[in-house]
Amino acid sequence: MALIAVDIGNSRIKLGLFAAHTDQPAMEKSGLPLPDRVISLSAVQWDETTLKRWLNDVPPGAACWIGSVNRPAAARLTEWIGTKWPIRNLAATDLPITAAVDRPEHVGIDRLAGAAAANRLRDPQRPAVVVHVGSAITVNLVTADGVFRGGAILPGLGTSARALHEFTDMLPHAPLEDSLKPPPSVGTSTLTAIYSGLYWGAVGAIRELIEQLSATLGSSAAKVEVFLTGGAAPAVADQIDPAVRYVEHLVLAGIALAKPAARVDG
Repeated sequence: MALIAVDIGNSRIKLGLFAAHTDQPAMEKSGLPLPDRVISLSAVQWDETTLKRWLNDVPPGAACWIGSVNRPAAARLTEWIGTKWPIRNLAATDLPITAAVDRPEHVGIDRLAGAAAANRLRDPQRPAVVVHVGSAITVNLVTADGVFRGGAILPGLGTSARALHEFTDMLPHAPLEDSLKPPPSVGTSTLTAIYSGLYWGAVGAIRELIEQLSATLGSSAAKVEVFLTGGAAPAVADQIDPAVRYVEHLVLAGIALAKPAARVDG
């Protein structure tokens, strides 16, 4: 069965086609299902012509599984494509990972999907920290026994840039691309000072949170593996840890790993 996996974030929508997907994907133990092709769209206003072209040769019997943290965008997309492919909006209990937190149903599905995918990639004897760098930056802990324990959430680079501009009188908007290169630490203008503060502030926060989350495991725990994903992840990957593993489609792969939908006989 073909699968359209959809990751709906606050800024971007990613769709991945898994042409040979089954309910239990056949792959190596340490591997992930990989999308045959991916499209990335604005979550605010997507190009319908481009999306129609991308969906044109998807089989009519394909499933569409959605992981969303943006309810208005999910509603628009569901209305737009739901008449052709059956839609399944994933919940925390659909993913193959236990969330040992206060309210699992309130955890962003992207965080859980990334953690479920990292569980397939990590050394089974080692815990993992999974970092998403997007509109928000999330730093999440997965223990060595494969349990999602929670983590931290902070504003992403673009979100912080907009906040600085919108909530101050004179600071300019600093347009940030996902391909942002490490700026000089000493900005020689207001704009370059903002770039420096946003970039190195995010890097420092991620580094410190990885250390803090690791420390909760105790001194006898194995060193954590760090997985990095999200639109701006390549811009900071080299600054976080030499051993960090950047996985471009980690969340889409996690969505594709969702448990089969429960059958309702009637």
